[in-house]
Amino acid sequence: MNILFIGDVVGSPGRRIVHERLADILAQRKIDLCIVNCENAASGFGVTPKIAEEFFAAGADVLTSGNHIWKRKEIVDYFPGQPRLLRPANFPEGSPGRGLWIGEAKNGVQCAVLNLQGRTFMTPIDDPFRAAAGGLKVVPPGVKVIIVDMHAEATSEKVAMGWYLDGKVSAVLGTHTHIPTADNRVLPGGTAYITDVGMTGPHDSVIGMEKTAIIEHFIGAMPSRFSVAEGDLQMNGVQIDVDESTGRARSIERANFRLD
Repeated sequence: MNILFIGDVVGSPGRRIVHERLADILAQRKIDLCIVNCENAASGFGVTPKIAEEFFAAGADVLTSGNHIWKRKEIVDYFPGQPRLLRPANFPEGSPGRGLWIGEAKNGVQCAVLNLQGRTFMTPIDDPFRAAAGGLKVVPPGVKVIIVDMHAEATSEKVAMGWYLDGKVSAVLGTHTHIPTADNRVLPGGTAYITDVGMTGPHDSVIGMEKTAIIEHFIGAMPSRFSVAEGDLQMNGVQIDVDESTGRARSIERANFRLD
């Protein structure tokens, strides 16, 4: 089966390329399951219920997120009625929402998506490795296709998660840093891996934000208001071919789309 994972969508420019390109891409590539990381979709920080619904209408089957998921308070009341929007599973017990989705792909195959967040250089929440192990215990034995979004800052933490879950899940896909990496491969146990999928939005920017304010912040070390950039819209993603009978990945390829 074919799975498409779209990297962090940034602001209205990122949403625009998703809305204008995604449906055709899914049809052309015969995608069975589409996952979109949406945590930066609302002006660069968080996601709203309206934006989430627009992503589902555009063709996303599951939405993952990360450390910015709580930036829009209205999302808290949206979680109970929408199991396809995930927050990292290793937020403390009692946090709104859920970190695991189990459901049916377009081809009828039962799949699971697990959302995790790293702790290195990030908010020190619960252990993502233990959360991964606990999440997998909940997945029914018959569900072989399991995709993990590892939303983390440190490359070492993402690589470690890839090796930790090799042979246990179909893919471990890194998000958060917005810069696509070139280490996509299938690990020996059959788990597709990449350290960072990249970013969907304006690439004429500093990880999605307008360049001038970011540069001034680095030079002067003073607080600065950041705004989403506009130019060079790209959608970074990866396409994974998974053997649905075993859950082992056959291949993982980077996919980059532009808005002409």
